[in-house]
Amino acid sequence: MVSIDHVTQKILTYLPYVLVLMDMRYEGVKCGKDGSVDNHMEMGKKLLAAGQLADALSHFHAAVDGDPKNYVAYYRRATVFLAMGKSKSALPDLSRVIELKPDFTSARLQRGNLLLKQGKLDEAESDFKRVLKSNPSDKEEQEATTQLAKSDELQRLVTQAHRSYSGKDFATALAQLDVIIETCVWDVTSREMRAECFIQMGEMGKAISDLKALSKLKNDNTQAFYKLSTIYYNLGDHEMSLNEVRECLKLDPDHKQCFGHYKQVKKLNKQIQSAEELIREQRYEDAVSKYEAVMKTEPNVAQFSHVAKERICHALSKAQQASRAVSVCSDVLRSNPENVNVLKDRAEAYVQDEQYEEAIKDYETAAKHSENDHQIKEGLDRAQRLLKQSQRRDYYKILGVKRTAQKKEIIRAYRKLAQQWHPDNFQDPEEKKKAEKKFIDIAQAKEVLTDPEMRTKFDHGEDPMDPESQQGQHHPFHGGFHGFQGFNPFGSGPFNFKFTYN
Repeated sequence: MVSIDHVTQKILTYLPYVLVLMDMRYEGVKCGKDGSVDNHMEMGKKLLAAGQLADALSHFHAAVDGDPKNYVAYYRRATVFLAMGKSKSALPDLSRVIELKPDFTSARLQRGNLLLKQGKLDEAESDFKRVLKSNPSDKEEQEATTQLAKSDELQRLVTQAHRSYSGKDFATALAQLDVIIETCVWDVTSREMRAECFIQMGEMGKAISDLKALSKLKNDNTQAFYKLSTIYYNLGDHEMSLNEVRECLKLDPDHKQCFGHYKQVKKLNKQIQSAEELIREQRYEDAVSKYEAVMKTEPNVAQFSHVAKERICHALSKAQQASRAVSVCSDVLRSNPENVNVLKDRAEAYVQDEQYEEAIKDYETAAKHSENDHQIKEGLDRAQRLLKQSQRRDYYKILGVKRTAQKKEIIRAYRKLAQQWHPDNFQDPEEKKKAEKKFIDIAQAKEVLTDPEMRTKFDHGEDPMDPESQQGQHHPFHGGFHGFQGFNPFGSGPFNFKFTYN
């Protein structure tokens, strides 16, 4: 919705031309029998003064239709078009005014300014010279003289810019084109050349800005949409690439370059979307395979390979495939060592692999580049607790199982070790004492790792059997071997065990 301030500013910009209209007092108006043209002109003038541009335009349309030779109606309609920012529509009306009344200097001066903005310097100069020869007012003469001098300078710069561009001196050409486009804001040729300079210099964001402007300045500009699509594609933005190439095909469904590119982008886009859906469904192995297919579909654009590896790193970390995850994540970080997401994923993989010091390093590096990330803070705290825990006792290591071990695997390992380290198996007092301690550790490990709540606490760096971290809580093994107090993990008697293996 257009704001009142914006409309007011537009009207003030063209106030001199509105005043010219008011002074003319309908000169040249040819009224119909019922005076409808006069009525439309009067209503249009009032609505224009009130800032109701769309309604004013409707009345001036009607006035032009009612009297096609009324140059004042054309001029007023052009004024409304300009106030609405529709210079393309205003230009034919101004030309029609000049055709009907060649000595109308205000219209010629205004057309010269529009032609100058379009980069049509020869035509603009012609209008400014005609103004100077037509007995202009002091203000019109001053403006025409200034614009004519500016046009001469721009002609010189255009010649130099073309020479610099032809000589592949893109930096110099760019500086010259910047000056030209500052005045010739709608100059298609200069913008096309500047966009190409930006591309050659690797400034893709600026090239995109110019190409987007060109897609609007020039009708049916399929080439601008094709270039936009290829730039986005090479930047790894498959979605924007797909949007732009579709715009090209809307204008020309048979465009060979756009159609061929469209098939490639669509295939890649579908693969990436499918891979992300698999990650959301926690089907991590399938997601890895899909992203590997992405790298095969587009092996020549480094950004797609980089993104694919980044997401494979994430999927492997989520799947708790620690060694594979570390390998892929490390590959990504070699080319982009400040990638926070990959640092977090590798840190998690290091935690899974019990490389806590490496995990801490990754979390600390990530925190430098993303200070307010709560996930980093939580991960770092957890890695630090686990490091401290590992320096005391690790129930997984006691039983010789991985952190991802299932309950059945934990019980099987526990039974085997309990049988091996049962104190009744040792006669030497020192060996028996050592076995008692080992047996308690084994029993405690089984107790913690087969209890979901205690295991979760342990996995987050807390030791449910540590009196220091669990003050006030009763521990079945606290107080040494005799702290079992009747507890017998194997059934009958203090140490008479019978093992049954299924």
